[in-house]
Amino acid sequence: MAQLLPPPPRYPLVVGDDDSRERMRFRLFQILTATLTIMIAVWFTTYGMPFVTIVTWVTAKHILVAILMMGLHRYPRYRGESDPPPAGV
Repeated sequence: MAQLLPPPPRYPLVVGDDDSRERMRFRLFQILTATLTIMIAVWFTTYGMPFVTIVTWVTAKHILVAILMMGLHRYPRYRGESDPPPAGV
């Protein structure tokens, strides 16, 4: 009598990679760049010119969103994993 078992995976499953140091370095980089962006925006705000202040904060907003999006696109890579082939190939 045959046993019903799922087929073995086609690729090796390696989930023991610990990239916590790289993740921590990246998060610290995000915090540093966000802090510098806000400090520069506050510095330009102290000039007291409304147009410069508005342009500075709009630019700072865009930079902060870019920093956020840069962090959202990071996902864990495992040993032996390759990029998926492009769609339509």
